[in-house]
Amino acid sequence: MAAGTSAAGSDYARLTRRITEAGLLERRPGYYTLRLGVVVGLLAAGWGAFLALGDTWWQLAVAAFLALVFGQVALVAHDLAHRQVFRRRRPSEIWGRLFGNLGIGMSYGWWMNKHTRHHANPNHEDLDPDVAPDILVWSTDQARAGSGPARLIGGHQAYLFFPLLTLEGFNLHVASVRALRSPWMKSRPAESLLLFLHMAAYLSALFVVLPPGKAVAFLAVHQCLFGVYLGCTFAPNHKGMPTFSGDERPDFLRRQVLTSRNVRGGRLTDVLLGGLNHQIEHHLFPSMPTPHLRRARLVVRAYCAEIGVPYHETGLLRSYREALTHLHRVGEPIRRRRRAARTGRA
Repeated sequence: MAAGTSAAGSDYARLTRRITEAGLLERRPGYYTLRLGVVVGLLAAGWGAFLALGDTWWQLAVAAFLALVFGQVALVAHDLAHRQVFRRRRPSEIWGRLFGNLGIGMSYGWWMNKHTRHHANPNHEDLDPDVAPDILVWSTDQARAGSGPARLIGGHQAYLFFPLLTLEGFNLHVASVRALRSPWMKSRPAESLLLFLHMAAYLSALFVVLPPGKAVAFLAVHQCLFGVYLGCTFAPNHKGMPTFSGDERPDFLRRQVLTSRNVRGGRLTDVLLGGLNHQIEHHLFPSMPTPHLRRARLVVRAYCAEIGVPYHETGLLRSYREALTHLHRVGEPIRRRRRAARTGRA
């Protein structure tokens, strides 16, 4: 009999029954009405402060504030995409595009395509786009076969990880525009219109209200901090956890639990990380509303102990240390090649 199955059903089916009986998959319209309202209010307040302040270097403080707000908008778009807010696809897509494309310049369709593949096969080197060796390498096998930017910086990627996050906001916009030409992109006219409306309004506001130098400084501070914030919400989730390749595919429950890391913390941690600190529960039940994840954690952790599945949870700073330690370790083949090349030249 395959791992994770029995006459009474799969391990995941039994866990799902417990979660369902606890009412943890029920919608929370009141919570999301409040959360979406607060996020929209903060976004309006940020741009209102921008217009009110005018030509001043204090605008860089507004840029930092809006970086945090943009991150919160992205987290709301994430919940919309997983149908945590609305049960039906149509309203989820409409609001997802409003928050993603129009709100922060991130293509909802591009992100959905990428994130769906990630959820199906987290940390699978051949199937998860989040561990593709584009710039960083995530395993020693990738380091041995690395080429291009991955080979160039892979040996020192642990030290470069956070500096590279300053480019993530820009990368998000570039990837969104490039994705508009992809054949899998749905609702291309709506995606394109909302995306370019955001970019036109954003750049017009900066260069109309501010002189060129301050406008460029605002853009740099805003987008760089936005990228760092986004990276800090996602980095603890899977980086440094086990990876799979080839035909390695455990059953669904183990595939999600073994590759995910939870981050301990209080309500502030939940707000800042958008509930993604409960990554194991989110991956097991992607449509579960964020406020239920903390309660689900108790059920899932106890169940994993019951069936003998490792459940990894740590503090926020420790999660970053684990991720960076892993990045440094897997980069060793690249460093070894460089040492050998230097020795050969000598």
